[in-house]
Amino acid sequence: MTEVRNGLRYTKTHEWVKVEGDKARVGITDHAQHELGDMVFVELPKVGQKVKKGAQFAVVESVKAASDVYSPIDGEVVEVNEELSNAPETLNKSPYDEGWIAVLKIADMKQIESLESAESYRKIVESAKH
Repeated sequence: MTEVRNGLRYTKTHEWVKVEGDKARVGITDHAQHELGDMVFVELPKVGQKVKKGAQFAVVESVKAASDVYSPIDGEVVEVNEELSNAPETLNKSPYDEGWIAVLKIADMKQIESLESAESYRKIVESAKH
């Protein structure tokens, strides 16, 4: 069963966002890591990089395929999860806790409201299975 956590926001492209004050922690969802399979490489964004909502800002590579990770919001990368460089499989083991990809300084809080709630994201995942 795919885990969708309450209290997070989601994108239709399977990224999650956890708001922490004026920052947002971002990663890929449990559904995404299940679909991709065993992770072998993560290309992280650079600290200081400006990102635009919907633009590719990281790449995850699994045994099946390489997949772009899209920024859920406009912002600036203030922290990246260096651990993933040495242990990309963390994305499979702990997508919502240790497997976060980057922390962004939020440029526009209104964009957070436009993201999917846990409830609406569950429906997206459910419809993808049928």
